[in-house]
Amino acid sequence: MNLKKHNKGNGFTLIELMIVVTIIGILAAMAIPRFMRATAKAKQTEAKSVLKQIYVMESAYFQEKECYYPSDGSSVTLQPGVNMPPLCIEIMVPAYYSYTLTGTATTFSATAGSKKATGLDDDPTLDVWIIDDNGVLICLSDDSSD
Repeated sequence: MNLKKHNKGNGFTLIELMIVVTIIGILAAMAIPRFMRATAKAKQTEAKSVLKQIYVMESAYFQEKECYYPSDGSSVTLQPGVNMPPLCIEIMVPAYYSYTLTGTATTFSATAGSKKATGLDDDPTLDVWIIDDNGVLICLSDDSSD
């Protein structure tokens, strides 16, 4: 007599697979928003460092010329890849922000705004940072806190 043994312990049941897929879905739903916030925060580092560089260079310019740049109340947009000679500031070409500098003889402010219409993490919130002649860095609109 040749009897075949049936092993019913091989493999997973459909219920077990559905539970695993559900758990992976829940974990992904929790991880993706955190990843997007972390990515936006990393991109904000560009704005903070460039604005601090602008502050340092404006302070040096003021020490030398006794006025800020531009001193006539106008605004200047810093273009990526183009060196701004009066302050020796260059924005790198893959920039996430556009930078605007407004100054008078005694004050200045520099603004960094996210370039994409969808913000840093593809939502409608734009990221806007500003620094003034006192070195105060303010976030007017934070795209990473959604």
